[in-house]
Amino acid sequence: MSQTTIERNAPERPPADFAFLTNHGKTLLLIAHDLRIRMRDIAAVLDITERATQRIVADLARAGYLVRQRDGRRNRYSLSTDLPLGLPTQRDIDIRALLAILPAHDEPARAAAP
Repeated sequence: MSQTTIERNAPERPPADFAFLTNHGKTLLLIAHDLRIRMRDIAAVLDITERATQRIVADLARAGYLVRQRDGRRNRYSLSTDLPLGLPTQRDIDIRALLAILPAHDEPARAAAP
């Protein structure tokens, strides 16, 4: 049976009631893939308010994960990719590792290092 046949015969599954990443993590990923992204664009993608987006970006900046600079009417962000993710079991994994395994939807996935 081919993969296409299996996919066609698979039952429809309802969307999960949870997300593996918080809105903070998702915001950081969106900014990493577009360093000039607007607050309203982040809010639209995450389906949250612009006010909530502003709080999340402020939290990320306060924690040192990103720095905001004004560039005309927009912000330009820079990331501190060497900071740890704060995982409970693997404290040595940093933002750079997360970005490496979660490329933007228009980037090809990189092969994992052996």
